[in-house]
Amino acid sequence: MNALPWWRGAVIYQIYPRSFLDTNGDGIGDLPGIVERLDYVAGLGVDAIWIAPFFTSPMADFGYDIADYRDVDPMFGTLEDFDRLLAEAHKRGLKVMIDQVLSHTSIEHAWFRESRQSRDNDKADWYVWADAKPDGTAPNNWMSIFGGPAWRWEPRRGQYYLHNFLADQPDLNFHNPRVRDAVLDNVRFWLDRGVDGFRLDSINFCYHDAQLRDNPAKPPQERVGRGFRPDNPYAFQYHYYNNTQPENLTFLDRLRALLDEYDDSAALGEISSEDSLATLGEYTNGKRLHMGYSFELLTEDFNAAHIRTTVRNLEAHMPDGWPCWAISNHDVERVVTRWGGTDAPPHLANQLTALVCSLRGSVCVYQGEELGLGEAEVPYEQLQDPYGITFWPNFKGRDGCRTPMPWGEGEHAGFSDATPWLPVPEAHRALAVSGQERDADSMLHGFRAFMAWRRTQPALRWGDIRMLDSDEPLLAFTRSFEGETVLACFNLSDRPLDVAAPVDAPLEAMHAARLVQGEIVDGRLRLPSYGALFAKMKR
Repeated sequence: MNALPWWRGAVIYQIYPRSFLDTNGDGIGDLPGIVERLDYVAGLGVDAIWIAPFFTSPMADFGYDIADYRDVDPMFGTLEDFDRLLAEAHKRGLKVMIDQVLSHTSIEHAWFRESRQSRDNDKADWYVWADAKPDGTAPNNWMSIFGGPAWRWEPRRGQYYLHNFLADQPDLNFHNPRVRDAVLDNVRFWLDRGVDGFRLDSINFCYHDAQLRDNPAKPPQERVGRGFRPDNPYAFQYHYYNNTQPENLTFLDRLRALLDEYDDSAALGEISSEDSLATLGEYTNGKRLHMGYSFELLTEDFNAAHIRTTVRNLEAHMPDGWPCWAISNHDVERVVTRWGGTDAPPHLANQLTALVCSLRGSVCVYQGEELGLGEAEVPYEQLQDPYGITFWPNFKGRDGCRTPMPWGEGEHAGFSDATPWLPVPEAHRALAVSGQERDADSMLHGFRAFMAWRRTQPALRWGDIRMLDSDEPLLAFTRSFEGETVLACFNLSDRPLDVAAPVDAPLEAMHAARLVQGEIVDGRLRLPSYGALFAKMKR
């Protein structure tokens, strides 16, 4: 066990810095705010933090449009603030991972400002440029995730440039070796500063098809899943050519070789492709990414069959790789609302934490999950997310999961002395950290208790997994490590459940710290609504 790397089985706490804690009174969270709350984070019992982008940016996509990869945007602080954050996190035993957005930059990046000027400058082929068709239309039919064509006309060059996301986020041309070298140099900059790893945004989008072939159409019945709404034109195509190209594997080999120069560094890739589970297997098997996650458990599907099938399929694709699971993040509706509805009981939050933290792999926990925060309702007039503004009212965007952390009492729940960049809903103020600290039965205390218990269970952190067949609403699986096997069972419904145990072996119930727990009676499982049961399997 001592030889296992820190990231294997780790719980990684995602911090969205804009919404964590504001210390300078501008209504936007900052790096000193993260430093101020590191004792809280360490006290949760997590192993690492992942900090969403804090780099220099015009903030068209809130930092995922980077104008300078090697500096901190003034709204978040300074490089010195980041160095202090890194040192203070390490003092508390926390590893630090940061976002790297490699596939595209901001239109304000110096590379793009030069590239757009002409077809013969030093950076002319650093981005994906293409001539118009004879009728002046875009080079092909590729679509942007944020709506509309993935091409924008640039009059200075008389060409189109590719943007898989916002028009403010032009795609780099990874077919150019100078681009690959420059990108890896930026990664090295942060490794030299002492970061422990990276969350790699949309890592399968680095390369495009050099022939610019059209994507084939997708029939309506297949426009589901993967985090994209079926009414988004992006879902109308099979994305065979604008991402997930075979050349990306060679680049990942180089990226891994760079990471291997630094002790204990790790890379976690975000992957969304036509077959994300197969791509995860490709990208994590061998000497490529250490971990990967996709959107399969970030959808609205909350049933045992979906979770069981997802895990089995991933295990089949990555027998030698290591997954990372997430059920909430800054891009999707918060899981308590998405899976439990607006009237979900409080203890559902702790059950979902226990469920995701018991799967084989590492786990990303999004800030506020430990409090049981639900999705916030943000009125159209206060929306910030360009994705939501474009697709309103059918889709309200990502602002509802990005509202500020509620720390205490007061108008802005202890997040800021000024009006926050997004409103703090009344329901979140009622779930503030200060109040939950005083309540011995709170979700926050339940989260801490489960994390402490999980640390004592090697099978849950590092063991193999076997999904067991069962009828809805029971999800059951075993985790096995060094001769010990643990059975994990979850009732995914709001009704009590009384079923036969899904294994024949004798079982000894385990007390799994503060969950709403079931019991074993005469070979049957009795689980309360949204209850959980852990048991040791005796030989």
